[in-house]
Amino acid sequence: MIFVLARTLVWSTLFVGVVLWILPASVLAAAGIRAPASFGAWQVVGLAVGIPGLALAFACVLAFAFAGRGTPAPFDPPRRLVVRGPYRAVRNPMYLGAGLYLVGFALFYRSTGAALYALAFLAVMHTFVMLYEEPMLRRTFGRDYEAYCQRVGRWWPR
Repeated sequence: MIFVLARTLVWSTLFVGVVLWILPASVLAAAGIRAPASFGAWQVVGLAVGIPGLALAFACVLAFAFAGRGTPAPFDPPRRLVVRGPYRAVRNPMYLGAGLYLVGFALFYRSTGAALYALAFLAVMHTFVMLYEEPMLRRTFGRDYEAYCQRVGRWWPR
């Protein structure tokens, strides 16, 4: 289990570091946007959206490690189908959590570029889910995954 946690920590740190911090910060830097001079309503709303999104993504990482015995990385996926925790409500809560974080980031900085990045992230994740992840899960988990798809919505709770 310690090896699984170590792999999960490394992958998650890389994902969070690059996709959820370095790239959005680069968008802000390219646009010349700095930290807000004052803390106001936009920052409160950004935090209210972003922090729960980040917490949701983190809960998914833990579910992958403990329930699935794997990581969120496509090259080191869970060994078991994860249908517990946030995965009871929707099939892709990690992407939703990361998307919420990015939307919160855009709101916090009042950045159109960061908002476009969040939309692009969600579009890429949807495409990835449709073209790679779902077919792979069907091949790997068969009937169990099909039954899960019947019970749980892809992006919205049923």
